[in-house]
Amino acid sequence: MVNGGSGPPGERRSRPAGIKAVAARAGVSVGTVSNVLNRPTQVSESTRARVLAAIDELGFVRHSSASQLRAGRSHTVGLVVLDIGNPFFTDLARGLEAEAAEHALSVLLFSSDGSAERQRRQLRFLEEQRVEGVLITPVGDEGSDLVRLQDRGTRVVMVDAVGAGRHCSVRVDDNLGGSLAGSHLIHAGRRRITYVTASYAVRQCRDRGTGLTAAIASSGARAPRQVEVPTLTGSAGYEATARVLAQRPDAVFCANDIVALGLLRGLLEAGARVPDDIALVGYDDIEFAATAAVPLSSVRQPAGQLGRTAAALLVGEFADGGSHVHEDVVFSPELVTRASSGGVMA
Repeated sequence: MVNGGSGPPGERRSRPAGIKAVAARAGVSVGTVSNVLNRPTQVSESTRARVLAAIDELGFVRHSSASQLRAGRSHTVGLVVLDIGNPFFTDLARGLEAEAAEHALSVLLFSSDGSAERQRRQLRFLEEQRVEGVLITPVGDEGSDLVRLQDRGTRVVMVDAVGAGRHCSVRVDDNLGGSLAGSHLIHAGRRRITYVTASYAVRQCRDRGTGLTAAIASSGARAPRQVEVPTLTGSAGYEATARVLAQRPDAVFCANDIVALGLLRGLLEAGARVPDDIALVGYDDIEFAATAAVPLSSVRQPAGQLGRTAAALLVGEFADGGSHVHEDVVFSPELVTRASSGGVMA
């Protein structure tokens, strides 16, 4: 037999003391203990002190989730992002959690990994937990699950996505971001530009590509070619190196920094000089961009501010009740130029 406790073999670990044991130790009713925990002003100071001493003595821990469910409130919200391995979403989650904490809200974090089925299971779990709201960067444009969730009374805020009038949303103008990257590369004298991206079914990739194409078209240069990767990961960027080089570009714009950093490694291993032979621009401006072997130019998104704003929108829905009007908050990105595109170090 494996001894799972710290006592002698065969000794059973005691269960945490319950509210009845606290009431017995303090010599009061269970209702009085409940009042001390939930409505302390309704209990005399001497009785409250006796109950708190019993709680401390017995090591009682209240079952907050059960009491919250009985009250119909959980003081918890769920955050579902596309890929927690991407530092952009990590920074976004930090900002969101900081704002939520100021309103006494806890955050349950999930990563859908781009899977619609995984996202569906996560939303179902959050609904079962009676969370007060869900903040989500959804997979694709599918919104039926979110509308159903909202119809059942759970507030929904779209993060880095478009609310389409059905939900509050906060995002960055990705069309502008792609345009900034394209204009920068054109002004740097680049004319053979390749866009490395995931499927255009991903709204962010589509908008960034649209902005890039428009900026290049306005200069009269050839429309950008495209290399599609299965996922927006460093390994996908690295494995795309041969396909990128086969197009003989003099510049590459990547849909995010993680892909760009993977491609950068592949280009350097292949003997390409960055930026002399090929200029490179990413998107997000994650922390690692500035410390890459060749510091990476990138379109910066205010990830922490996106997260904070998303949480504030959700809190606003709680406060406004039936009078709430959905908002679509759009931030403007900025281009940070570094050595990878021949820019000044930032």
